Amino acid sequence: MNETLKTLIERRSCRRYKPDLIPQETLDQILEAGTYAATGMGKQSPIMIAVTDKETRDKLSRLNAAVMGSTGDLFYGAPELIIVLADRSVGTYLYDGSLVMGNLMNAAHALGIASCWIHRAKEEFDSEEGKALLRSLGIEGDYEGIGHCILGYAADEPKAAAPRKANYIYRI
Repeated sequence: MNETLKTLIERRSCRRYKPDLIPQETLDQILEAGTYAATGMGKQSPIMIAVTDKETRDKLSRLNAAVMGSTGDLFYGAPELIIVLADRSVGTYLYDGSLVMGNLMNAAHALGIASCWIHRAKEEFDSEEGKALLRSLGIEGDYEGIGHCILGYAADEPKAAAPRKANYIYRI
């Protein structure tokens, strides 16, 4: 089977991670893959924030959990993450950011890194704390949080894929 198709078929979301950080070179490759996601009219509306600092990671986890009224680690122990945001002034921003998330997760899998898309980035970065974090990084503009791509080494073997539903594909 073609390696690309194999990656697309075998990738699974991971919800339990080892604490080990991934090599910088590997993270850089994952980030680069994100920059090559298709975007509407090639406008490249998304931006990514790579988070490897534990204190910042933990703060983001708390902000994310607060959106749900939780105090747990909704990043499942993943030691690193990439936040994807996109410029709301671009009509395709939500789709653009979603494609970046897909590229990140597929690239991670191809490189032996586990991942999962964690939602609530919109609420997190619409909050005053989220906006303050963006300002502290020098990020200006009207950005919406699309998702958190949590990354790390899986603590468990991935589960088998669920059977595909019968009416997934229609042909004309």
